[in-house]
Amino acid sequence: MDDAFTLLRQAVGVLPEDAMAENGQTVGDVRKEIELQEWETALDVLIEIADVHPVSITFWEMLSEAARQMMLDRSRRWCEWRSWEVKHGTIRATLALLGAGEGGRQSAFSGDGRLRPLWDISHRTADGRQDLNIARVWVEFEPQLGPGETADVRLAPLQPEQWRHLKPGDVITMHEAQPAAGIAEIIEVLPPRA
Repeated sequence: MDDAFTLLRQAVGVLPEDAMAENGQTVGDVRKEIELQEWETALDVLIEIADVHPVSITFWEMLSEAARQMMLDRSRRWCEWRSWEVKHGTIRATLALLGAGEGGRQSAFSGDGRLRPLWDISHRTADGRQDLNIARVWVEFEPQLGPGETADVRLAPLQPEQWRHLKPGDVITMHEAQPAAGIAEIIEVLPPRA
């Protein structure tokens, strides 16, 4: 097993020289951070570049292992999430949680993909009843999401093939119990890239 620093160097090596993050950071910037032994910054820039430049599952696995070795748990979890998305596709939505007074959650949940609620994505059982599907939730740009709040999220379904019919504009319902806990509008559905 390679050490974290070797993994970061290897990850830089698989990116094209012209790969660039939305904020303008480049592969050259990552190399400079590595030379300065700014390992966490190098990891962050690699993640930023990979968020806009298509990369392989292997790339995300290298970053995940590097983050694990550097004890950066949230970064590790994000890299594992992105590896999953390369293999299974990406579903992004805007999720509005109901307030506690509306029968929603009583407290915030961690936004790092641990929550696995049920979702009504319009499937029905043979006798016409609601058939719910499980998907983990990653809250974009926020560490958590609380009652009455709205944020963009990424969904990782337990059975991705059952979610393939969704398209931007579709509305799905999140359940943790009855009644619903939140309403999400799909904003992007991307196919697997693996």
